[in-house]
Amino acid sequence: MANFLGYKCSLCGADYAPDQIQYVCPHHGDMGNVDVALDYAAIKKAASPESISSSRDNSIWRYAPLLPLDLLLDLRVLKELGDLMRVGWTPLYHADRLASSLGLKNLFVKDDGRNPTASFKDRASAIVVARSKEINAPVIAAASTGNAGAALAGMAAATGMKAIIFAPKTAPQAKVAQLLMFGAKVLLVNGNYDQAFDLTLQASREFGWYCRNTGYNPFTVEGKKTAAYEICEQLAISNLQSPISKWHAPDRVFVSVGDGNIISGIWKGFKDLLALGWIDKMPKLMGVQSEGSAACANAWKANTETITPVVANTIADSISVDLPRDGVRAVRAVRETNGAYVVVSDDEILAAMRDLARGVAVFAEPAGATAHAGLTKAVKEKMIDENETVVVMNTGNGLKDVKSAMQAAGEAVVIEPDLQAVKRALS
Repeated sequence: MANFLGYKCSLCGADYAPDQIQYVCPHHGDMGNVDVALDYAAIKKAASPESISSSRDNSIWRYAPLLPLDLLLDLRVLKELGDLMRVGWTPLYHADRLASSLGLKNLFVKDDGRNPTASFKDRASAIVVARSKEINAPVIAAASTGNAGAALAGMAAATGMKAIIFAPKTAPQAKVAQLLMFGAKVLLVNGNYDQAFDLTLQASREFGWYCRNTGYNPFTVEGKKTAAYEICEQLAISNLQSPISKWHAPDRVFVSVGDGNIISGIWKGFKDLLALGWIDKMPKLMGVQSEGSAACANAWKANTETITPVVANTIADSISVDLPRDGVRAVRAVRETNGAYVVVSDDEILAAMRDLARGVAVFAEPAGATAHAGLTKAVKEKMIDENETVVVMNTGNGLKDVKSAMQAAGEAVVIEPDLQAVKRALS
C-alpha cells in the first residue's frame, strides 16, 4: 500500500509490518490497541488541502489519499464504495441560537445522525468493509449495542457481504430492526455489551471471521478519524477562505465516550492533519461520559492509564460500557490535548436532547446528546472561554431510541375533535 507503513502498539511502541499482525499487539492480548502508521511524506506528494477541497465526492472517500487502503486505487471498487457507501461529509451547523443561550460566540454541531444508517459508526464500518474486501474475508462479525452493528450490516449489504452481529438482548428494538432489515445474522446475547464483545472474539477465532470489534480492529479508528478531517475542512470553508491552502482546527471538540474508540479516532485525525501541516494547532478534546458509565473519566481524574471496569447503567445505551476496550487511548486523547473529561447524569442527557432539537434542529439519541450535555456543564463550571470555537459531535439519530426521545420530549396532548378543545389545550 502506498501510504500504509504498518502498525505501532499504543502501549509499548512496538512496530509491526502490515502483514505481521491483524488486530492487536501480541504482547498485551486483546487490549493491545495498535495504531495504523501512515507515510506522511507520500501523502503530501499525493494530496493537499486544495486538491481535496476541490473534490466533488462529498463522502469520506474524498480523503482517499489519507486512508490505508489499496482498494481506493481501483476505480471500479472506488465507484462501488462511493455509490453504495456514501458515508460522511455530514453537516456542520453554526448553532447561533444555541451558542447565545450558553454565552458562547462560535458553537458548531456536527450531525453524524445524517449518515446512511444514522450514526457515526458508519465511518468505521465503511473502512472495515473496504479492508475486508481487500483481504478477501468472506464474513465480518461485530459486537454492538446497535449502532456499530447496524452500520456494519448496512455496509455489508451494500457490497454483498455476510455480517454476523452479537448484540445484548436489551438493545433498543429500533436498532435491532435495522440489523435484521439489512439481512445480518443477529445473535442477541443474554448479557451485556462486554459479554457480547468477548463472545464475538471467541467466535471469530473459531470460525475464521473478520472481526470488526471496536477498539480491537485498528481500521475502525481509520474510519472514525475522517470526522476530524471534515471538521477542519468545513471550518475553513465556513470562513470563506479561497483558495483553501490550509484547514482550520477548532479550539475544543466535545465527544461522548463509551468504549473510547470515537474520541481516539478523532484524535488520530487531528494528529494526521497536524503532522501534514494542514492545520496549525491541536484542538482540546473534551470527553463526556454518563455518570453511570464513567471508566475513562475515572482514570483521567485519577491521573492513571489503568482502566478500572465499572458496572454500567445509563439511558445512553451506545456508551454503556463496563470496560472500555480503547480506554487508554481515550484517556490520552484528552490528557495530551489539554482537554478534560466531564461526567453528566441521565437527566442532563435528556435535557441536552431537547436543547439540541429545539436549538439547532438536531435530533440526537442519548449517546449523541451526551456530548452537548457535557458542553452545558463545562460552561456552567466556567471551563470554556466565550470566544473559543467549539464543536459538539452528535453521534446518532434520535429515531434510534424513540423510547428515550419520548421521555425527553414528553407526551402529546389528546383532544376531542372540536375547536373548544383546541382552545383549552392551547390555554
